[in-house]
Amino acid sequence: MHFQIRSIVLWSKKGFPPRILDFEPGLVNIISGDSKTGKSAVIPIIDYCLGSGKCSIPVGVIRDACSWFGIVVETIEGLKLLARREPGDAKQTSDMFLLEGDEIDIPDSTPEKNITADAVKRKLDTLAGLSSLRIDPTSESSFHARVGFRDLIAFNFQPQYIVANPLALYFNADSSEHREKLKAIFPYVLGALTSEMLAAKAELDFLRKQLRLAESALKSIRNAVRSWQTETRGWLHHAIELGLLPTDTEVPEDDVDRVIDLLERATETNSRTAFVTMDSIDPSLKQLEELQTKESDLAAVLSVKRQRLKELQNLVESSERFGEAIRIQQERLSLSTWLKSKTQDIEDPIASISDSREKLDKLVQALAGAEIQLHSQPAMSDTFDRERLRLRNEVEEATKQLAAIRQEITMLERQSDEVHAATYRQDRVERFIGRLEQAIETFERADDGADQANEIALLEQKIEEQRRLYSEADVRRRTENALRNVAQMASTILPKLDGEWPDIPIRLLIDDLTIQVAHPDRNDYLWEIGSGANWLAYHVAVTLSLQRFFLTMPNHAVPGFLIYDQPSQVYFPSGFEAHDEEATGRSRDQDVSAVRSVFESIGEEIVRAKGRLQAIILDHAGPDVWGELEGVTLAAEWRDGEALVPRSWIDS
Repeated sequence: MHFQIRSIVLWSKKGFPPRILDFEPGLVNIISGDSKTGKSAVIPIIDYCLGSGKCSIPVGVIRDACSWFGIVVETIEGLKLLARREPGDAKQTSDMFLLEGDEIDIPDSTPEKNITADAVKRKLDTLAGLSSLRIDPTSESSFHARVGFRDLIAFNFQPQYIVANPLALYFNADSSEHREKLKAIFPYVLGALTSEMLAAKAELDFLRKQLRLAESALKSIRNAVRSWQTETRGWLHHAIELGLLPTDTEVPEDDVDRVIDLLERATETNSRTAFVTMDSIDPSLKQLEELQTKESDLAAVLSVKRQRLKELQNLVESSERFGEAIRIQQERLSLSTWLKSKTQDIEDPIASISDSREKLDKLVQALAGAEIQLHSQPAMSDTFDRERLRLRNEVEEATKQLAAIRQEITMLERQSDEVHAATYRQDRVERFIGRLEQAIETFERADDGADQANEIALLEQKIEEQRRLYSEADVRRRTENALRNVAQMASTILPKLDGEWPDIPIRLLIDDLTIQVAHPDRNDYLWEIGSGANWLAYHVAVTLSLQRFFLTMPNHAVPGFLIYDQPSQVYFPSGFEAHDEEATGRSRDQDVSAVRSVFESIGEEIVRAKGRLQAIILDHAGPDVWGELEGVTLAAEWRDGEALVPRSWIDS
């Protein structure tokens, strides 16, 4: 990702012009200076302006003097000024200022918020071309959420506490939350897991869930069908016993289609006649059947008449409400006749009002119409009342007849044990037919799970198509190949540095986020190796080789810059001033040469990248260490009162 730092901008709380610190893209930019000049604040300022969740800019002079912090970055879309307000006593603030264009005019006055930190992070995600899909759609853990631009910063910063740390190789990897997220996204960062593969992985997860549901449904249907098939012979014998099939019906052994045909014939039999024949009909049973038929017919007639009576009752009530409304209207209009009688005299003052007589005539006419409606309403109501009374009588008569028939059925059942048994038998027949109908419907719909089987076959085909795009084994293979490539690149950088085993190959480990030095007889983790010189060498070699590897990937997402803070601390923890005593077995010139090799290695890698990679080194070292190196330039030198925050801001 083409993303390099062009400037750092500070705005004063007291109205001074902004402090602008410029950097050259495609080069190693050196900020050389004494202690306590603000060198170690550069990484936190850049990190804060890139949307970090916490402001790590040191409290004290810098936070007290500055109201806003900003950076100008060079991207494929042009220049972008990203500024963020100093948070005061809070851990951070979401107030940010964004300015974009081919050229940027840095505001002299304090910026005003025009965007939030979350919106800036979304813009950076889009700029990096990151996928919006989760790393693992099956996990709800935040560690497996989508990759964000903020996650990629782990490969850009080497602050003072990381650059030679044996326990942490990457920025923020010293906290458990960032460690777990970094381990999860590492295959994606290395290109072993692409956006297309993430989409295929999400689709695979969805298809596998659908497949499990379809297989479960098919299993249930097949179990039901197998159970159904084992019971069909018993069902057929039961249907013959209940008279639903002829007594001479032959029960097939293995012919499923014949079994279904016989069961369907059984469900089509009239349950009322299934258990009687014309030759052996008991008078009581015959009478019971006739009564049950009358009961059914009379219940249907009674239902119709009750519905008609209900509708008529509604009409009567509506008519009464209509008549009441007309009577109210009549009462309100009756005043018109009195007024008309009082205005017969031409000299009446009311009649002399313009158009009053015509308006009174209209009121009188309206009153006449209301009275006509009112006179006709009682006739309508009478008609409805007569019809309502007639229907009510018919309903009462039908109700009495139905009650009488039901009473007769009850008495007949009590008097005859055979009738009682037949009634119970009929209930059994009807329930049996209901179960048969449901079983046949289920069997025919399932067709031994044909629909589910077809769905499963289609899902398996789709899963196989997605597996060609994504598989765990393929991701592991691609990840291992990428890690081997990075380790091979690191092996070309290590001999230039002051490491103890420059020719021993290393392995990059994702699970532990560290490296192993692969000696012939053993493997040593970074934290098992002594000497700060070794730790520094492996940090520099790995971070440079990772950036070299990223540049081989088309459209890689990691920003193309590196920032190292105090790499010389391993050799000169107190600075580069002369020492009276030299370390045992080592001269000052050797230490200076070792530090120079670090600058030289970084410079060679920057030159190799041909403008696609930038480095910023913050260190005590002066030109005697890094001077005249290819690809290296001085961005600022903070000595003799010069510092990140101008002295005038502090003195005022």
